[in-house]
Amino acid sequence: MTAEILSGAAEPYRIRPGKAMRAASDAVPPSGLVLLAILSVQVGAGLAKHLFAQLPPSAVVFLRITTGALILVAVARPKVRGLTRRDLAVGIGFGLSLGLMNWSFYEALTRLPIGIAVAIEFIGPLTVAVAASHRRRDLLWVALAAAGVLLIAPWGQGGAGQGGAAIWTGIGFAAFAGVCWAAYILLAAATGARFPGASGLSFAMIVATILITPVGVVSGGAALLQPEILLLGAGVGLLSSVIPYSLELEALRRMPKRVFGVLMSLEPAVAALVGLFVLGEVLRVREWTAIGCVVIASIGATRSEG
Repeated sequence: MTAEILSGAAEPYRIRPGKAMRAASDAVPPSGLVLLAILSVQVGAGLAKHLFAQLPPSAVVFLRITTGALILVAVARPKVRGLTRRDLAVGIGFGLSLGLMNWSFYEALTRLPIGIAVAIEFIGPLTVAVAASHRRRDLLWVALAAAGVLLIAPWGQGGAGQGGAAIWTGIGFAAFAGVCWAAYILLAAATGARFPGASGLSFAMIVATILITPVGVVSGGAALLQPEILLLGAGVGLLSSVIPYSLELEALRRMPKRVFGVLMSLEPAVAALVGLFVLGEVLRVREWTAIGCVVIASIGATRSEG
């Protein structure tokens, strides 16, 4: 269970890849697939951050979610016939958590280095994983991750000044993204139990698109009509959603979920490296220590399972 929690992937939404894709992925070890998925997600986030110079975060989120929704709906059309109002409410809640998670994370990216934003956001799924373990000693992992966040906070700046205020705002957005990620995980399981196949996820993607479209279109304006912007936005959607999701599902088919969860715990560290080499975001020793706390906490929570 922890593997899916740390990845955000939901088992009920398994989509079987084509024979060509499976043949290609079989040539790569499952651990390599997980690392490629993590790298794809974070490079996608890095590409999104580059787009912030031309588009506000809400517009970039709109492009990402719309791309994912179009591809997913083409593969698995939503099936709502026979569902109750409660079923639909769960699916709508799932979609809202998905949309808000992406919006708040991108807002955090405008104010924080990508590694820091991912580390803070990761506390959401970590908390869900620890809560699911029913072991009080696992609360120590949450405490370790929280200590990492405390290292990130700009205490020396006293919260005053433009720099300190921006960091605090970024931390708030990243923390809210973590809360949305936790809600996404819980609602994913409930949606998967109520919707057939992958239709619940495609339904949620439509809801998320409807949620973000007004603010995304208004904030993006005429820039959204530029072909190069649309192409880059589609690239963000492919790198951040479609490609990693497919790789994660294939990896889960070929490796123990516990090992998968440990590898996924490396995501904050990979994000920091992408920030360093792709975006030129140089972190201080204290910030690397904070990321290390979150990574160790995530690995600890995963290894203590079972």
